[in-house]
Amino acid sequence: MRRVLLTALLLLVTVAAYAVEPGEKLADPALEARARSISAGLRCLVCQNESIDDSGAELAHDIRIFVRQRLTAGDTDAQVVDAVVARYGSFVLLKPPVEPATYLLWFGPPVLVLIALGGTLIWLRHGRGSRPAAAIPLSPEEQRRLRDLLGENDG
Repeated sequence: MRRVLLTALLLLVTVAAYAVEPGEKLADPALEARARSISAGLRCLVCQNESIDDSGAELAHDIRIFVRQRLTAGDTDAQVVDAVVARYGSFVLLKPPVEPATYLLWFGPPVLVLIALGGTLIWLRHGRGSRPAAAIPLSPEEQRRLRDLLGENDG
């Protein structure tokens, strides 16, 4: 079993390492490094949980080629990212910008945690306050009435 898991892990690492095909690489190492840096922040729209550098999907390949074409055309990194977003939408960014359309994504989880903590505090406070009070002994009149009701009259 251990051998199978190690083989699967090695295969996964190997596939991810070779997602960027040798034919895609730029001759200029500085441009290639910029392309890799940009690609690391772009989502594969097919895989959705991988960067385009890690994905072997055809669309990821197309985006990698597009990034390299924009870089060789002289675009800055920001211009390349803007061009990719203009073409594919902001979903292509692995770290989406904080804007009204993504407020729920960015602020939803912390708000839910705060609501849960607040609810827990309220529950704990009310839980302590609603415990039954210590039993108060019955007065002699109450004891007599209770015996009458239960049919345990002495007389």
